[in-house]
Amino acid sequence: MTWRFAIYTAPGTGSGDARGVALRERAEQWLGRGVSGDPVTPGTPAGWTRPGIDAITVDARRYGFHGTLKAPFRLAEGRTAAELDAALARFAAAHHGAVIPALSLVRMGGFFALVPGGPAARLSALAADVTTSFDGFRAPPTDAELARRNPAALTPRQRELLSAWGYPYVLDEFRFHLTLTDRVPPDRQPDVERTLTGWFAASLGATVPVDTLALFTEAEPGAPFALHAVYPLRPIPVPAQTEALTESKGTR
Repeated sequence: MTWRFAIYTAPGTGSGDARGVALRERAEQWLGRGVSGDPVTPGTPAGWTRPGIDAITVDARRYGFHGTLKAPFRLAEGRTAAELDAALARFAAAHHGAVIPALSLVRMGGFFALVPGGPAARLSALAADVTTSFDGFRAPPTDAELARRNPAALTPRQRELLSAWGYPYVLDEFRFHLTLTDRVPPDRQPDVERTLTGWFAASLGATVPVDTLALFTEAEPGAPFALHAVYPLRPIPVPAQTEALTESKGTR
């Protein structure tokens, strides 16, 4: 039985877009793992060893290369995986994709991630739709699950969102990110930043499409997340696509 499900987007997974595929391949080489089950040859940047990279990517590697749209959840009583899968397929077929404009590398609370470098209203709206549309499939979090979110460290608004949606970083608190590392000690952050900037140089500044939705599964607590299914989103309407590209160029 599957322990938890998550709805993610993973650029280049189930997509023929060359920018997304190149980004995914580079990220999987960095993490040393793909989520589809296909073999990945781990990469080792100059000056690093593979064990050294593995030591700062334990959780990032377990979750796989992804951007969270609906955080991991257990199924609500009476709901089934088949129902969730079918609902996601219908949702994707009815919703347009988005873009990650001007892909940028940032530090987020001690870990490193790739984020939009410019306005990403369509992406935020898509995430909000996923959060609200699939909440009926989510079992209420246990006290232990809530405690792991460390509510005392959250803002009042984030605690409100945690209570309502099971995750504190949704809706107006949402910030799309593609995680690349676990928390890195402050004295090592400059070196990691230089390494990642070089490793992802071909993708930084690019506008990357979000053209699929992916259902990920966690077989048991602590197990690696795996790709269960991927569904294409509808193409972005041409005027909106042109606007998104213009915004992204303006932020560089």
